[in-house]
Amino acid sequence: MHKISLTSVKLHKYKSFETEQGFEVDPKSTILVGLNESGKTSAIEAIAKTNYFRDEEAFKFKLSRDYPKKELTSVRKSAENPAAITCYYIIPSTLLEEIKNEFGENVFSTKQFSVTTYYDGNKTIGGVAASVENFISHLASEIGFPADGDLAGVLKACKTKDAFDEIVSGGNATDFTEQLEQYRDCFIAGNWSNGISKNIWVRFLSPNIPKYLYYDEYYSLPSQFSLEKLKNSSLEEEELKTAQALVELANIDIDQLSNTEDWEEFISELEATEASITETLFKYWTTNKNLEIAFRIQPVESTHPNQGTRIVEHILDIRVKNKRAGVTLPLKNRSKGFNWFFSFLVWFNKIQEDPNSNYVILLDEPGLNLHGSAQHDLLRFIEDLTADYQVIYTTHSPFMIQPGQLHRVRTLVEEKYGSRISESVQEKDPDALFPLQAALGYDIAQNLYISPNNLLVEGVSDLIFLQVVSDYLRSTGKTGLCDNITIVPVGGADRIASFISLLRGSKLKVCCLLDTPKSQKLKHALVSLTEQKIIAERSVLLFNNFTQYDASDVEDMFEKNEYLQLFNESFSEHKDIDPSQLDSDSGLIVDQIAKIIGTSRYNHYRPARALLQSQAQSNFICEETAKRFETLFIQINKLVG
Repeated sequence: MHKISLTSVKLHKYKSFETEQGFEVDPKSTILVGLNESGKTSAIEAIAKTNYFRDEEAFKFKLSRDYPKKELTSVRKSAENPAAITCYYIIPSTLLEEIKNEFGENVFSTKQFSVTTYYDGNKTIGGVAASVENFISHLASEIGFPADGDLAGVLKACKTKDAFDEIVSGGNATDFTEQLEQYRDCFIAGNWSNGISKNIWVRFLSPNIPKYLYYDEYYSLPSQFSLEKLKNSSLEEEELKTAQALVELANIDIDQLSNTEDWEEFISELEATEASITETLFKYWTTNKNLEIAFRIQPVESTHPNQGTRIVEHILDIRVKNKRAGVTLPLKNRSKGFNWFFSFLVWFNKIQEDPNSNYVILLDEPGLNLHGSAQHDLLRFIEDLTADYQVIYTTHSPFMIQPGQLHRVRTLVEEKYGSRISESVQEKDPDALFPLQAALGYDIAQNLYISPNNLLVEGVSDLIFLQVVSDYLRSTGKTGLCDNITIVPVGGADRIASFISLLRGSKLKVCCLLDTPKSQKLKHALVSLTEQKIIAERSVLLFNNFTQYDASDVEDMFEKNEYLQLFNESFSEHKDIDPSQLDSDSGLIVDQIAKIIGTSRYNHYRPARALLQSQAQSNFICEETAKRFETLFIQINKLVG
């Protein structure tokens, strides 16, 4: 199967999205992070409505329900049909090869296309353009007519059924009528610019566009439900979705069940389903391994309230057994998080039965009721899903964000003119960034206690400078930091002493790399730590040990013109500073710059980010800078590597 992938989304006007907003979609998983009411749910709802996996009214665009309220009256008066969303897709090379084999070389070279969905359900396709001339040349060589003859000329201009019928019945095509009939659809354009483009869309692209699956916490299974009521669709809508999936997964024919006394076949199917789901569930659910799922069917008799006739309903009972305690409880008596995880697996297992469909999975606040460690298990499950499916999910939980995958995060913020989407590294709103910061902090804390080799630094900018330059040096054959060393930013020099004390007796290798201490209090604290043998004196490194200055920060490890280039790139609001304005004989370039721009301190992270984005290009770091950092890294590796 050819899997066309979603690459980006542009929301035109939808609910809280009052101005056009777009974001890139990762080939594996994309995480939408933001506060409540920031537009996360609206974003994935809009995506789902472009090509939902089944026909549901709730997943169709509706102007009165979905268009931004403050503009609804004006758009109704205008009688226009506004666009809701545009999705951009990339075509896999295997499918492009198949199209080439069918229509010829250089007929269709587009690798990406777009689908814009309007509020009335209509769509426009962008980027699907085939070369009629190259197709006719290919056809001429296949069939045998002259590529520059009269037949080729009239075929190039053909766009309608009547025109094609006239061509194949004419004298020029007499010898090729049967062969041309096989390509009839390629000469009927309809609303397209030409029939070849239309044919490629209908036969190759449209069938392979992914379908969208949307799942949220409201789809959780009830503990028990009537199979007859399910068949008659008298269950609550949210319950119906997952309950129906369970019944289909277990191959239960409700009509047959209602008319038989022998349930063995149904029990066997239920047990097989029960075993399959339990195995998957406890592959990922590590919070409590002593549980197992049990399905039971029970007939319940009652009397019709009006007719007085006997009614038999079959109740499917879902229970969770604690193997250690030997007792079973209804599903609803387990935690909401367990119920959600179990219900999602039921729903998703049913989806997986269709191996021929390409799906993008949209999860709204998955694991909202899960404990942090269980959310980690869910992340493992989602990551495994990405081997076969693209996943987009929303969250505001730091436990649902992998610090090593921040490039997959998109942040959403509610502003005066509606919801705004940005890349995580571009976001400035502190509330939107909080889950990312918390995720990073949690990851640092975890690494701090499980990594045997730790380098403590003051801040995140130190970490970035050291890591980027280390990677650069290694790429040029020089010495960088050992892979087994974890750089831990502790949030300021005043916290260094506390962190070192905290690690005392933990059998971890620790050294710290600090700016030249500016306060007597910090100097005294460091001396005290070495005197008490909490940390060896040689394991406390200062940047000025590796520069020609008496006082140095990490920024002074660079040549002044190098760091100044990063500063000027990062602070467009300030007039560029010339190297001649700096004191070439002293360190602490950050203090010198702060004085020039008239402030006591500026954001040191921004120049570090500029270096990260450039990834330390060879024309940036000079030989003197490289030598200073290499000397530093060699000493750190000896201490904790």
